[in-house]
Amino acid sequence: MRDQLGRDIEYLRISLTERCNLKCIYCREETEYCQAKQELSLSVLTRLMHIFAGLGITKVRLTGGEPLVRKDLEAIVSMIARIPQVRDLSMTTNAQGLAERIGGLHRAGLQRVNISLDSLQEDRYRRMTRGGDLQKTLAGIHAAIREGMIVKINAVLVRGENDAEIDDFIALARDYPIDVRFIELMPFCTLSAADEKRIAGQEILDAHPELHPVAARYPSQPSADYQAQGFRGRIGLINPISHRFCRCCNRVRLTSDGKLRMCLGQEKETDLKAWMHHNDEELLSVIRSAIFDKPKAHEFEENFHATRAMNQIGG
Repeated sequence: MRDQLGRDIEYLRISLTERCNLKCIYCREETEYCQAKQELSLSVLTRLMHIFAGLGITKVRLTGGEPLVRKDLEAIVSMIARIPQVRDLSMTTNAQGLAERIGGLHRAGLQRVNISLDSLQEDRYRRMTRGGDLQKTLAGIHAAIREGMIVKINAVLVRGENDAEIDDFIALARDYPIDVRFIELMPFCTLSAADEKRIAGQEILDAHPELHPVAARYPSQPSADYQAQGFRGRIGLINPISHRFCRCCNRVRLTSDGKLRMCLGQEKETDLKAWMHHNDEELLSVIRSAIFDKPKAHEFEENFHATRAMNQIGG
């Protein structure tokens, strides 16, 4: 369906849980504790997915928290993959434990994986994730490639933390058939709210004139893509603050506790759990109304104060 600005809303990001086995420095505070409160069950997700599909959702990404902490993840993937209207089903993960499950997830219908990888140095990776094991993530990446999956690497750049590794990340796209995407820091915790920590994509392009723009893989994608001669993959720049892409935004978010959120950078949410005891027509009407009112743009630069950490909303 279309929102009030005429944008075709066809992309749903579902946060399956706010729980995560890591505490990345740009996502949430170190002292915050992830709870499994009121996570949407498989049956509730099934009902909602059929309603969303009827409204024109054709693309679904599973996020968290960390989706792999859900023991029923394969069943959720299989359910969504069987819905005829859904043509693209992907997942964002930190890949801690992905190597052991990627085969089953692929067989269940998962098509693509976006893997969070913010450092190629073991000590720095452990520090930035507050306890992550780099080797487990690398094992998950290689397992996904062997499985024949489409793999994208997401690196959130933080000045003074991992910006010295930009060249090493770019080399991954040269040597492997993967997309490496640099994501601009967004204000969801104390560190990520600091403007001086943010690295705009133009800085990367200025330092790497060999990168040249290439056509987008699909319409409305958030990244601007680049390649250099001899590259097997691509470099993607996702700059929601320095280069807004709101005018072509085609996505909405469903949080793990049942809130429908129209924009990552806007606080307004619609509580779908409050409508689950109503019939499908009434629930559909609530969802349609919320989507139609999707705001024009985010408010990251208008004194935005996040009341939820990133893991509570979904990446």
